[in-house]
Amino acid sequence: MKLAMLGMAVLVATSCGIDTSHDVTESGRAEIVDALNNAVRQGYPGAQAVITDNGHTWSVTAGAADLATGRPFSDGDRLRIASNTKPFVATVMLQLVAEGKTELDAPVERYLPGVVRGPGIDGNRITIRNLLQHTSGLPEYAAESGTPPEPGQVAGLTEHVRWGTTDTAEMIRHALTAPADFDPGAHWAYSNTNYAVAGMVVEQITGNPIGAEITRRVIVPLGLRDTYYPDPDEIDIRGPHPKGYTEIDGTRVDYTSQNVSWAGAAGAMVASGADLNHFFTALLDGKLLPPAQLAEMKNVRPTGVDSTWAYGLGLARMTMSCGNELWGHTGGLSGTVTYGGVVLTTGRAVTIALNQDLMDDRSGEGSRALDAAACSTL
Repeated sequence: MKLAMLGMAVLVATSCGIDTSHDVTESGRAEIVDALNNAVRQGYPGAQAVITDNGHTWSVTAGAADLATGRPFSDGDRLRIASNTKPFVATVMLQLVAEGKTELDAPVERYLPGVVRGPGIDGNRITIRNLLQHTSGLPEYAAESGTPPEPGQVAGLTEHVRWGTTDTAEMIRHALTAPADFDPGAHWAYSNTNYAVAGMVVEQITGNPIGAEITRRVIVPLGLRDTYYPDPDEIDIRGPHPKGYTEIDGTRVDYTSQNVSWAGAAGAMVASGADLNHFFTALLDGKLLPPAQLAEMKNVRPTGVDSTWAYGLGLARMTMSCGNELWGHTGGLSGTVTYGGVVLTTGRAVTIALNQDLMDDRSGEGSRALDAAACSTL
């Protein structure tokens, strides 16, 4: 990654949201700014932290939201939140459970007869819980950024996928030509296919598109004005937003405009940092789910991938360096990396946004910024 394009990068500390008079200690702010600045030094065009404490929301930014103009991230900027979509989908599914319209241990075959079938794959053996928990063994449909697709996978960085509308049912049929990764419940392995299928289950139960159910059940009740689920043929981001960059053949390109119907229920949504903070706070405060379903969502199991990560039903528990536990999710797709969640012991909600995927933040700068925001004394 060449850093020459970042010569225009500047550091900005701003306040946003409900109350701009909130007193933030200089040392606490400096830790977060330093982490964001380090992300820019490592190659990200720009970075933003949006923090909500006791009803007060403020932000700090580093670098550029738009490399052509040098504009920094703005308060209220919207971005593609990628897999932070999954907690929204899981919330809707658990609301349906609370309403008696489905059961966590119901087989997927009950709702999608004949759909979840393939080599070693049987929808009679895979439950709704398996889907939400990533314990189904279903193979991954989305090819890893920068790598050739494996059998059954969709390669995101192609002109056809970028500009075309993907049919979810056909994508799943293609994905399930690959064999199961393991027997249901035997292991944990993150697979976007789980949430593509979960979205189809919600649609079958309700008779409505998954985006409409998320809007009706979560976005509207919470008043999330900067959050939406894109239409299937939508390409541009509505409202103010940073540019989203990716690398193709070693060259950084503007990948802001893209059709994310291929991401669908696994990662298509758009939100601002303040809205994402509001969502996670409301969810963990019990404003979206009854106690029994929220407890199920928070019933985590080790992932076996990272000792600091445990996963429930669309909700991850991330242990920070200071020992604080942040409950939320992360997400990355071409043009963006996002981290979101709430530290339950303090009530602090944090969203970190980076406007280039850089192989889904393999350098770890986003997680370092998240750690600083979750642990700093503010």
